Amino acid sequence: MMTEEMMKQMPAHMMGNGMGMMGHPVAQGAMMAATGFAAGKGLLGGTLLRNPLVLLAAGAAAGYLLFKYEKEIIQALSKATGMGKDFVLQQKENLDDLMAEAQEKEAQQGAAAAAPAEAPKA
Repeated sequence: MMTEEMMKQMPAHMMGNGMGMMGHPVAQGAMMAATGFAAGKGLLGGTLLRNPLVLLAAGAAAGYLLFKYEKEIIQALSKATGMGKDFVLQQKENLDDLMAEAQEKEAQQGAAAAAPAEAPKA
């Protein structure tokens, strides 16, 4: 029930036929883990999750998945880091452009205010 509501709220590009983010095994695993955690917390009340053996098994499973999909995870993180750097550089360029436009407007307004003040004196 909760999973169906979450799927309805997801954007269409994320639920494509293996082409979106949900097509990637790591994304699918993360979605299943999040859904399972939410369901388990509600059903079990968190008592089973406090068991050290369950935590050990969950850690071993997470370690295995990290080892198995290590290359894909590194590629995804590298891509995300590159996209973040590109975004920051683009925003810096936009900010520089805005600052230059503001300085030009100030210079034009200063020149326009100074020109009528000088005209009656001449």
